[in-house]
Amino acid sequence: MSTGTTSAPAIRYSAVTFDCPDPAELARFYGDALGLPVVYSSDDFILIGQEGSAGLGFCRLADYQRPTWPNPSHEKQAHIELGVDDLDAAQARLLALGAVEPTAQPQPDRWRVLLDPAGHPFCITTLV
Repeated sequence: MSTGTTSAPAIRYSAVTFDCPDPAELARFYGDALGLPVVYSSDDFILIGQEGSAGLGFCRLADYQRPTWPNPSHEKQAHIELGVDDLDAAQARLLALGAVEPTAQPQPDRWRVLLDPAGHPFCITTLV
């Protein structure tokens, strides 16, 4: 057993990855929405972002099941929050890019819940 002091290894946040049936479709949606280019691409995984910065990844999952939010039968597990200046304008843009608006909107004056093309819920808000 060592009694010397050692420094902790450097750990940095690099990406969040979403499982999906079609990485190219989801990368196109988020890339267009956020203005981020593809920085890595293979048949089963695509990463969007800026070189040297954290990004978003999309990984093909053969037996992918869409989340059923707000129905708890297949929960969302995680979601992303996007900051916007204008809820109505941002929502219209995201819907035009392929997002879907679910009927459940917990606090539509503060944030809006949308579903990406693979069914992942995400929120837009003016709070961040």
